[in-house]
Amino acid sequence: MDLKGRIEAVLFLTGRAVELKEIAAILETDEQEVEDAMLSLIVDYSSRDGALEIDDENGYIIQVKDDYMDIVEKLCPVDISNAVLKTLTVIALKEPIRQADLKELRGSTAYDHVKELVDKGLISRKRDKNGRSFNLKTTPKFSEYFKIKGNSEILSKLESKRLSELLELNK
Repeated sequence: MDLKGRIEAVLFLTGRAVELKEIAAILETDEQEVEDAMLSLIVDYSSRDGALEIDDENGYIIQVKDDYMDIVEKLCPVDISNAVLKTLTVIALKEPIRQADLKELRGSTAYDHVKELVDKGLISRKRDKNGRSFNLKTTPKFSEYFKIKGNSEILSKLESKRLSELLELNK
């Protein structure tokens, strides 16, 4: 089997950004060989006029090019109510945030919002060191969905402004 094809299968089946080291482990192949084949695969995807690309911002992922996102949104929308979107915005702007603090800001319905956001994979929650609350933060899926580049834990002022504007548009 062709190494590029095997890498492509890994990227397709995982459906998330995957580090080079993880791909090499899955394929039981030398990391340098995987890197060389990955670079060749990226060139292949970028040289053809298709709807897919390989992004390497936070690991490697096969994704639909921005030009085709209207189709994706019709077929695979992430349905988020305005109230849940507001809760998500607070989490993104203040992450990591304790769930107890979020409740103070958004009210007791925030608990239901957090459950929905965790189920959709947009946030993660882990017990805090006291074990009495959870720490909430956004996930790579959040960054991918809202097209925020870089580390989702540290939003730039521009990205924070974009989220705030999104919140205002959905009042």
